[in-house]
Amino acid sequence: MKALVFPGQGSQFVGMGKELYDSRKDIKDLMESANDILGFDIVSTMFKGTDEDLKKTEVTQPSIFIHSVAVLKIVNGQGAQMVAGHSLGEFSALVANGVLSFEDGLRLVAARANAMQEACDAHPSSMAAILGLPDEKVEEICQSIKGIVVPANYNCPGQLVISGETTAVEEACVKLKEAGAKRALMLPVNGAFHSPLMQPAQEKLAAAIEKTKFRNPTIPVYQNITTTAVSIPEEIKQNLIKQLTGPVKWTQSVQNMIKDGATTFIEVGPGKTLQGLIKKINSEVDASTAI
Repeated sequence: MKALVFPGQGSQFVGMGKELYDSRKDIKDLMESANDILGFDIVSTMFKGTDEDLKKTEVTQPSIFIHSVAVLKIVNGQGAQMVAGHSLGEFSALVANGVLSFEDGLRLVAARANAMQEACDAHPSSMAAILGLPDEKVEEICQSIKGIVVPANYNCPGQLVISGETTAVEEACVKLKEAGAKRALMLPVNGAFHSPLMQPAQEKLAAAIEKTKFRNPTIPVYQNITTTAVSIPEEIKQNLIKQLTGPVKWTQSVQNMIKDGATTFIEVGPGKTLQGLIKKINSEVDASTAI
């Protein structure tokens, strides 16, 4: 069985999507429509902006979504029987299985990005990548820290990202190194994504989601919160909302997709991050990029 997977924040790069824009009119039209929907020229930023421009959450998230859907138009599903997305990528996955239109998906991504940026500005916070420790040990140490610090991204065995108040994250890094972590690296982000500090953003996203039409999916989506196949639109909505303050359980999602029959994973969007993680989760499956 074949699965399409969609990347999240961090996979962006300057020039992303330009070759697609130049080579196909349907993709050029799609990207131009994104400018109209967002009310600013995001395409120029994608093609000619600086790395710093693209790192701004309100630019990063729509850019990756636009690029992912553009690539999706080229691969045209490829007979996939399941989809999943890493954090932001879940919105692209929901376009792939027919739950969201491109237009509605982009509006939700923009609302999500703006709400997350506001939450970051209101409460300075951080994230850190922890390498070389079992998930259970990271969870245990996070629970022992005063202040807010939680597991945020279960990326693959031995790679877990933590998120929370900066002082709590820094203290956790010290204790995790003492416990044997190969690395405990503070990440260059100014917010605690997938932590309780995203509660204000969650409320704003929930309001936007409730106004949006969610259709019945053509194939199931394996969502970050549940890690299992979901096909009921109302459940999909609620899981998207919960995702902002809950962890991205990517390892568990991929394991469940394989358990349910996935043997081939195709990464749709910028970068190659997900195929690398998937091979670390299970080296026996085939993982590649769409183009």
